[in-house]
Order: sequence, then C-alpha cells, then structure tokens
Amino acid sequence: MPKLSVVVPFHNVGIYAPDTMRSLANNADPDFEFLLVDDCSTDATPHVLDHWQGRIPNARVIRHETNRGVAQARNTGLDAATGDYVTFLDGDDWYAPGHLHAMVRGIERLDCDFARTDHVQATGRSRHIRYAPAKQRDTVMDPRDGIAPASMVTMVDYPFVPFGIYSGRLFENGGSRFETKLRTAEDRLWIWRLHLKAKSYAALGLHGVFYRRGVTTSLTQISDNRQLDFIPSYDILLEEVAQDAEADRFLPKAVRTYCAMIAFHMAKADQYEPAVAKRLKHNVADALRRMPQRVLDETLATMDTTRSTLLHRLRDTGKAA
Repeated sequence: MPKLSVVVPFHNVGIYAPDTMRSLANNADPDFEFLLVDDCSTDATPHVLDHWQGRIPNARVIRHETNRGVAQARNTGLDAATGDYVTFLDGDDWYAPGHLHAMVRGIERLDCDFARTDHVQATGRSRHIRYAPAKQRDTVMDPRDGIAPASMVTMVDYPFVPFGIYSGRLFENGGSRFETKLRTAEDRLWIWRLHLKAKSYAALGLHGVFYRRGVTTSLTQISDNRQLDFIPSYDILLEEVAQDAEADRFLPKAVRTYCAMIAFHMAKADQYEPAVAKRLKHNVADALRRMPQRVLDETLATMDTTRSTLLHRLRDTGKAA
C-alpha cells in the first residue's frame, strides 16, 4: 500500500499541464501514487498525460468518456486511491520540489485526520502567500473550533481542497465524497463537512503548492449557469447544520457565509450571461426566504451597510413575489 495518493483532475488545461506534470515528477517517490483523471479533455491534455505517465513512477491515467465535472473527477480518483493519505491538486497548479514529502511528514508527526497548508497565489509572474486562517500552527486542534465564530475569518473560509493532506480513513466505505450535482462550490460544502465530521486537524506552515489565478480554464471565470451552484451548495449546508447537535453554534457562520457569497455574486452579475443574471436575482431572493429568519436578521444587523442594504432589498423582493 502506498503512503500517499495524489488525485489530479484535468480538463482542457493542455497549456498548463506540462508544468503540473513536471512538478509531480519532481515530487515522485516509490511510496506515492499519482491518479491523473482526464475528464474528457478535447485539447492537448490527453497527449500531455500520456507523454508524462511513463516518466513518473506509479502514475496512472484514468479517463472519463464524457465530461463529468471536477467533483466526479475527484471521486473517480478517490475510488482508485489506495494510499494511507490522500491529497489533491488541480490540473493547472503545481508543487515545489519536496512539498509532498513535507506534508506527509507533518501529518504523520501530528497524527491527525487532516492537515491544511498555506499556498502561493500565482498571478502571471506575481507571487503572493495566502495563509490558512488557523488559530495555531503545528498543533492538533478540534475541527469544529475551525468553523465559528461568525464574525471572524475561519478555516471554512479557506475552501481550497488541494491545500491539505487527508487521512485515508476519512474516505473509507465511500466516505467524504464530493457532491457530483454541484458543478461549482463543491469545495465549500466539502470543507464544511470535513470540519463537522472529522475528529482532529492541524495547520502546517508550508508554502510549496502554487495556485494559478486568472486562467481562462478556471471555473471562477465562467459566466453561465454553473456559477449559480453556490446556491444549492449552501442550501445543502444549511440543512445539514440545522440538524447538527451544535446548530445554534454554527448556523450564524453558515448564514453569514451564504450571505457574503450572495453579495459577491450580485456584485459581478453584470459579467454573467443576461439570462443567468436574471435567474441569479430570482434564486437568491428565494434563498434568503428559505434561511432561518431569526439568524438572518441577526446577520444582516452586523454586516456592512452596502451588503446589508442589498440583501434586505433582495429578501423584500422575494417576499413581494
């Protein structure tokens, strides 16, 4: 059994995939396996994967015959993974040499369910370290303490699945899979579930994973209906948090984050296709009406004036409808 399984979904990232694959080769180890999931790419990506597969020990290309989305691509990799630990990388990002070894050493030393890392944001030639908002480093903590309070930036506001390493026991018997009905925002729901269900976690001060920003292949750059999947993502989250034994503790954070996402998307609605922008306004009005109203009122009372006014207006629109 390998020590680490690295799951990497690819879809039409042929221009960036050579950098990704080169970084995997620079992190290769006989105890690591690399599960390269080609989600029905139509560009040069399949050729790049075939070219590099034989150069990386224990690399395996798994192909989808139809495009099924990043959630299913990650699940496909998880279903094939056999490592003691699992990590993820996106097909247009890359590692510094030695990063995978450093993560494995960190989680083994701390013996926790998962460990998150910082990352380097790469925009063109610019590099900027983004720090995981954990209270401590190199210390085992309760994942639930990484959720609240609502007024602070916490670990559930760091929804980057690839920037961490996870014990294989989290994935046993089909556990910790990604919601395949979500085409975007699946990572936010997954991180919340992780903090609600896992028993222990830590934050590692590592800066060896590079996140490529502003690329045209990124789902953050799309303008179609996929952008709206944050709504069902947070609807699922609110339902699950409401049933949790500590619902009173976590609902304010879930509602506040949902409201922040609504404000974010409304601010960029003019970048979406006209029909999508119209649907966005209608759907978020319904979403605000579905939220626990007492918690929503408390949330709006503590948000800044610009966002609070916007959300009040949207909720009133929903009531009028």
